[in-house]
Amino acid sequence: MKGMAAMLFMLLAVSMAACSSAGTGADDMDRKISVNVGGSSFTASLEDSRAVDELLQMLEERLLTIMMRDYGSFEKVGSLGRHLAADDVRVTAHPGDIVLYQGNQVVIFYGSNTWNYTRLGHIDDVDNLRLALGSGDIEVTFSLQGY
Repeated sequence: MKGMAAMLFMLLAVSMAACSSAGTGADDMDRKISVNVGGSSFTASLEDSRAVDELLQMLEERLLTIMMRDYGSFEKVGSLGRHLAADDVRVTAHPGDIVLYQGNQVVIFYGSNTWNYTRLGHIDDVDNLRLALGSGDIEVTFSLQGY
C-alpha cells in the first residue's frame, strides 16, 4: 500500500510539473512584434497583459496600420479603432516605450512623459527611432514577427 501511495504521489508531482511548464515555450516567453515606421523596421518586446493578448489577437487577423500624429514633441499617438483592456498605472515613459492611452490610443515615445498608461511593450533598439518617426504625422504598421 505504501508503494502504491508513493507511486501515486510521484505521478501527481510529475503531472503538476508538466502542467506548470505548459505554455512557457518561446512564443510565450519571447513575445515580440515588428513595428514598421516610415520604411524602417523595429522589433518590440511585449508586456504580459490582457491588452497585449487582445492586440496579438488583432495582429493574428491582419496587419495593424495606424496614422500617428506628433504630440508634445515627445510622442506619436494614433487611434486603434477599438478599445483594449486598459490597466492604467502612473508611468514615466521613455524613448521606445509603447503604451495604450485611454484604452484606444497607441503611443510610441521618442521622449519622456509621466502619465497614466497601460504598458504594451518597448522597442528593443531605439537608435534610429527618432529619425524614423520624423516631425509630422506618420503611418506605423504593427505586425507579428515574420510578416
